[in-house]
Amino acid sequence: MNDAIDVLAFAPHPDDAELYCAGTLALMKREGKTIGIVDITRGELSTRGSRETRETEIQKASRILDLDLRLNLDIPDGNIERSLENRKRVVAVIRRYRPRLVLLPYPVDRHPDHEHASALLRECLFYSGLKKFADDDSGTPLTPYRPLRALYYMLAEDFSPQFIVDVSATFDKRLEAIRAYNSQFTMPGDENVVNTEPATYVSRPEFIESIIARARRLGFLAGGKYGEGFRAVVPFVLRAGCLL
Repeated sequence: MNDAIDVLAFAPHPDDAELYCAGTLALMKREGKTIGIVDITRGELSTRGSRETRETEIQKASRILDLDLRLNLDIPDGNIERSLENRKRVVAVIRRYRPRLVLLPYPVDRHPDHEHASALLRECLFYSGLKKFADDDSGTPLTPYRPLRALYYMLAEDFSPQFIVDVSATFDKRLEAIRAYNSQFTMPGDENVVNTEPATYVSRPEFIESIIARARRLGFLAGGKYGEGFRAVVPFVLRAGCLL
């Protein structure tokens, strides 16, 4: 049985991949690649919604993006430790699904979980290639593996991207996937929808408007309408012919 997935996006919480890199995932799907999202936590500390609500939203967003894989590592929200147990969980996923490309959160962000998840994932990209690193308690690891490429995606904090993916063709699908998480976000145009839950940093319509504005700016820089910016975890090695 071949479990390989071409592109895996790791997200600290359900909805992070949809918010920040779903346009690229949807574009890869359109181009015939298999795509998946691995959520580190279940976002159980979120002020709004419940575990049951979030699970329903995850399933809806996964259908919208036509994911080939959606997993949750069940690491406690608010406690993403760089522990041996957590390394084993992540490494087992990388080795089983052998992604050619991994997308992971940028290591500088306002949310501690985002920074901690980034550090954990960066370490696991290395440990996954070590022959003697066991990914379970049997001491017998799955075949060591390191993805061909790993890229950081932007979260709340901007960075200067090394390159931009033109996601104009799939940005509407990204917005549709974000809309699936209606317990968390208020989409532009929905300001009058009644919601009795407490307001949060991300529940204000200005939050999604800022996400859209960033995508428009990056798209303009890339010569399109919408874009998503990335930085390489380690430098790419390219043949000279790829420069032309």
